[in-house]
Amino acid sequence: MSQLRLKLLEQHRTSLEKCVYCPKLSRAACPVSNVEANETVTPWGKMSMAYFAARGDVPLDAPHADPAWACSACYACRERCDHKNEVATVLTDARAELFARGLEPEGARRVAARFRAREDGRAGERDGRAQPDPAAVHVLVGCGYERHAPDVARDALEATEALTGAPVRPVRACCGLPLLYAGDRPGFEAAARRLAAEVEAGERFVAVDPGCARAVRVEYARAGVSVKSPELFVDLAQASLDRLQRSTSERRVRYHDPCQLGRGLDRYDAPREILARITGRPPEEFIHRREHADCSGGGGLVPATRPASSAAIADGRIAEHRALGGGLLVTHCAQSLRRFRTRGEPAEDLASLVARAVAPR
Repeated sequence: MSQLRLKLLEQHRTSLEKCVYCPKLSRAACPVSNVEANETVTPWGKMSMAYFAARGDVPLDAPHADPAWACSACYACRERCDHKNEVATVLTDARAELFARGLEPEGARRVAARFRAREDGRAGERDGRAQPDPAAVHVLVGCGYERHAPDVARDALEATEALTGAPVRPVRACCGLPLLYAGDRPGFEAAARRLAAEVEAGERFVAVDPGCARAVRVEYARAGVSVKSPELFVDLAQASLDRLQRSTSERRVRYHDPCQLGRGLDRYDAPREILARITGRPPEEFIHRREHADCSGGGGLVPATRPASSAAIADGRIAEHRALGGGLLVTHCAQSLRRFRTRGEPAEDLASLVARAVAPR
């Protein structure tokens, strides 16, 4: 055997070998390889390249590292796999080892640099902030909403305050998910510690964006950071269905399952029940939905590292929505919402619908 080059093989050997020797049974599940028509970026190809790199069978250089970033972290291949192999987790860890060697793609490098610059600029703001009200509900809206959909961020805060009957305090620390997907593991761990320290004093902690929620619930533990587990905004709204008023609009509504909320956090019924309560009927569906829903192309840093592929994935989902009759496209994920809106579909987020429907206490 060649000399071991990446520690990745030590902890993920079983998962890697299952993929390497698999006859590509999850091949059609990957949104990136479907739009690129490239065997190298199928789940089999990406895992094989990580395996070969770990063993020292291929050079540790940028071309051989690149496939690790061709994953939207949609978990669709896991659903097609008889062994439920966690391909996204393995590739996330591969990114960290390759990033540490300076082999990340330019898009990932830019994201990490921008994140660090923003955090440096906010350091003084954190130091000078007044002590928070322990009775306030900490709300992790998510940087994706705050930066690219401030309307949804405001709606989410207002809805959370109405549903909990308590003052809310936006969490200022970023969960660090962009750094995790970029491969900057030290940066991600530092971000996780900052967020954990900020929410420690409060009694309640609610996460709106499912990508952030999964990062805190799952990835923080893998990084060795202890933090209270956040409530999910969709669970909070589902528990208060009787307080949601029906909309007078007769516009048809179709729901897109975000990968992080559905396959990532196993929430399929809650958003559908909320929409049914608000609209008076179950939402219309895509052909592929729930566990087998297609990706929006917004996750895993793919918009930054493979922008053309990300756009093509989103365009495919939008085309299906329109072919099925259109209507209002609703999702609950900052990255999916941004992808749809930037590709020309005026989608809305579930949080905004809840904010308009919730009755005051």
